[in-house]
Amino acid sequence: MKKYIKIVLVVSVISSCQNLTQQKFNLDEANELEKVSYSIGINVATSIKSEGLDSINSFYISKGFQDVFENKDLAINIEESNKIIGEYFNKKQDAKNQKLAIDSKIFLDQNKQKDGVMTTESGLQYLILSEGKGNNPTLNDNVTVHYHGTLIDGTIFDSSVDRKQPATFPLNGVIPGWQEALQMMSVGSKWKIFIPSELAYGESGAGAIGPNSTLIFEVELLSIN
Repeated sequence: MKKYIKIVLVVSVISSCQNLTQQKFNLDEANELEKVSYSIGINVATSIKSEGLDSINSFYISKGFQDVFENKDLAINIEESNKIIGEYFNKKQDAKNQKLAIDSKIFLDQNKQKDGVMTTESGLQYLILSEGKGNNPTLNDNVTVHYHGTLIDGTIFDSSVDRKQPATFPLNGVIPGWQEALQMMSVGSKWKIFIPSELAYGESGAGAIGPNSTLIFEVELLSIN
């Protein structure tokens, strides 16, 4: 809720920028307060857009701003405004999550039809790029791997390859999709694995990984430690 209260305050501030459309805008001749106000507008607008708001009604924003600063009776009290904003952003997030789930399902359905792609009972998909001759790790092993992780739209979210530093970790400490795939791989193998969200971070997501996201990794198993 604190997040939405912050948005309420931010939206109120941005409405003051509407007055700029009724004045001649010349930042070179602006005084300090005008420059600060314009800078606040830039920061506020950027913040609001990052929350998923892609359009605004400047008249209603201006009306809310004026009513507060002119101490007029508010058509909506603060508690109700917080609720309205919260419900709106929750609805937008739910729609985004649903679209991610649909896009992921379409991607996996199409991907499994491609030559060489195998699908396990759990729904994990993999493509063998090269096969090693070493042992297979068990769930209790530590492994060292090189990997490159992307979303289905090609966005890179993590890559030991880009860092030029292999990763070592206990196999039982990573997501289920990794656990399943790596136990099927022998040392020296390089696979491309396609992990459904239910074998990754599910409806919660993690950092740059949104809810219901299918993850794609190129993984090379370097050693079992």
